Amino acid sequence: MIELEEHDHAKCVDRILSHAELLCQQRGVRLTEQRRKVLAVLADSHVPASAYDILDKINRQGNKLAPVSIYRALEFLTGQGLIHRIESRNGYVACTHAHSSHDDDVVGGCRGDHVTVFLLCDQCGRAGEFHSDALQGLLETIAATQKFRANAPVLEISGLCSQCQNSFAEERMAEDG
Repeated sequence: MIELEEHDHAKCVDRILSHAELLCQQRGVRLTEQRRKVLAVLADSHVPASAYDILDKINRQGNKLAPVSIYRALEFLTGQGLIHRIESRNGYVACTHAHSSHDDDVVGGCRGDHVTVFLLCDQCGRAGEFHSDALQGLLETIAATQKFRANAPVLEISGLCSQCQNSFAEERMAEDG
């Protein structure tokens, strides 16, 4: 799913938290209050946030957490496929892609069983998440030719989202006008 357009973040947060609660319940793991708070902060924005950005937002909400608590929550959420690390931005985003597990009918998170593509806007900083079966097959073919096994293939593509492109075009028209 590519989510670079403006939308209601409250619905996004509710959807992601509900999905996380169901997934954790089905997997028999705990979505603690701290983990839930970290996930909610990430779900409230599609701009990758560092651990210290997350810590700052949570502490401004009146909760006092130590950095180690944030890192533990990030490790858990990443391991469950509920968030992604954006390497080039040294930050994290909530997973916006809900799909069925290949092994059973449990709703799953992204856990490295497919290619994840992030479209990263250089201007506004937002990250859009995208998945493609065709790209999955292509990368598997490329890896096989080198007898290579990818663990969790992630592609990061930098550029301008449609909103920033439109904003840039409007500014150019105003200058030329």
